[in-house]
Amino acid sequence: MTAAPDILTNPTDIVLVLDRSGSMEGSALASLKAGAKAFIDIIDEATDSAHDGQIGSGSRIGIVSFASTSTQDTQLITSVSDLKAAVDDLTAGGNTNHADAFTKASELLEGPSTNARVMVMFTDGNTTIGPNPSPIAAAARAEGVVIYAIGLNGTGGVDVSALEDWASKPASAYVAITPDEAELEDLFADLARNISKPGATNVVITDTVSPCFRITSVVMPTKGSANQLNDTTVQWQIDELGATQSEGAVLEFNVEHVGPCSGTVAVNESISYSDNEGNEVTFPSPELDVECDVIVIPESCPEPVELTVGGCEDTVEVDAGNVVMDSLGCVLQLSCTLQNVCPNRRVALAAILTEVDDQGVEYKRGMKTMVIPAHTGPACKNVNVRCINFVLPESLDVSGAADAMCNTRNFKARFISNYIDNGFECCNPVQ
Repeated sequence: MTAAPDILTNPTDIVLVLDRSGSMEGSALASLKAGAKAFIDIIDEATDSAHDGQIGSGSRIGIVSFASTSTQDTQLITSVSDLKAAVDDLTAGGNTNHADAFTKASELLEGPSTNARVMVMFTDGNTTIGPNPSPIAAAARAEGVVIYAIGLNGTGGVDVSALEDWASKPASAYVAITPDEAELEDLFADLARNISKPGATNVVITDTVSPCFRITSVVMPTKGSANQLNDTTVQWQIDELGATQSEGAVLEFNVEHVGPCSGTVAVNESISYSDNEGNEVTFPSPELDVECDVIVIPESCPEPVELTVGGCEDTVEVDAGNVVMDSLGCVLQLSCTLQNVCPNRRVALAAILTEVDDQGVEYKRGMKTMVIPAHTGPACKNVNVRCINFVLPESLDVSGAADAMCNTRNFKARFISNYIDNGFECCNPVQ
């Protein structure tokens, strides 16, 4: 999230820095134009509460476009029609010179104005001509310019790390990347609303993820505090954001897929937002493509049978009631022989079982660890260990015939053994 003081009381100079290189030709350029004009309309209304064709309250917008070189298509002006005409006149062609674009945009923002200063850099590709743009962007930020970056992951591909380097920090609050041209208009519109909103106090955001996921950890946010309320809900609270200057805040948390859903799955079930200023925030709805080779729906945990053993009772008989067979399966019983086990030495033994599908992929099926008692024979000898049992439900069958019963199933067993006792004794000191 980003927030800034109310644009009505905090006049802002904004430069739209727009990529018109050859890779933007066609529908990408059309989507960019629609997005830029939507941005202008929203700032128009936000600065004087009306679509009157004039940027109000002292704010101004300028247009810089770039390809092999950049052009100041307008100065910082207030006429909406002139701004939109400059956007409509853009044509695609040439290479991508980000350095010259930042230079021309910085020149527009120079001068005696006390307005807040914002750049919105849009690009669909990597730098192909000109010097390194990073120092120029860094110099602008050092002068107090807030830089947003919008990337279209189009034919040229976007260097996300470069955009994050150019933008204000934290980058994840000032950088937006989309592979879809159709989303550009929404991205520009959301950014304009974000820039024009008043700062927020007493912010509370509650994110509930889909039941297909479980929250595993929450990273400390860059501003405010976050608490995990349960397995699927995290709440983020911020006392104040953007009340005196433009600033961003980021909360990250990790989730894991717990099924049984697969395919394209929405991560969030719901997100609620509130603050004292009555701002409205629309959050994106990320989706993941979940592919499950084996979907395991665990059986419900059985209800416990309560029992009490008296202090002087040797045995207790309890009727546990009826027990239902929940699922089909089989028991695999393994045996092994430990070679040359010396007398009076206990052995730690681990048996590891995996199941193998027809592609040779192994799936974990369990591990048993046990201590083999020491023998007291006169010499080292082989020790046979029997009845190492694994329960294998039919629901875990990966033979490839999911609807069939009693398939042939293939397994691999591995054994690890080590002495526990080494026979070492400390020498008794003689005084």
